[in-house]
Amino acid sequence: MEIQVSFDEIKQLLKELAISQQETDRKFKETDLQFKETELQLKETDRKLNKMIHQFESQWGKFVESLVSGNLISLLRSKGIDVHDTSQRRTGIHNGQQFEFDIIAKNGNEIVIVEVKSNLNIKAIKEFIDELRHAKEWLDEYAAYNIYGAVAYLHASEESPKFAERNGLFVIRATGKGAVITNAENFVPALW
Repeated sequence: MEIQVSFDEIKQLLKELAISQQETDRKFKETDLQFKETELQLKETDRKLNKMIHQFESQWGKFVESLVSGNLISLLRSKGIDVHDTSQRRTGIHNGQQFEFDIIAKNGNEIVIVEVKSNLNIKAIKEFIDELRHAKEWLDEYAAYNIYGAVAYLHASEESPKFAERNGLFVIRATGKGAVITNAENFVPALW
């Protein structure tokens, strides 16, 4: 059985195939445009979500700061550091290096710099220790002072309070009624 196809039939088939290809291309372009629009919407949603998370963490951090700062003077006095006042969120730039200290408790010759974290971890402690090494340089009005460090937290990874204490930092746990220092009785703070 032999099939015969005329030139006109082949021409018509090719024309239909071309139209079908154009339709397929059009649909691909529409789909591509929809993917791009969806991607833009996802990026915008991600940006908004990150902003909301940052705002929440910032407010949560301020809450923890308020729990700690409320009785920080009495806590430090109980450990032999007779501070008289506190200030919060000391920021600055020194030689292009931006810094921020959450709470500073002070008297005439000592300061305690407190890093406040809602979730304390070892990485944050290492970063804070590095900042403490620069404290006399960054806060030149305290260059002659004895500088101590402290970390305050609401929640901590399992090893981070012990790591902080081993590195000479006061460890302050925020509680529903304020804060408590959790260092061992024989703890001796490091000078920075």
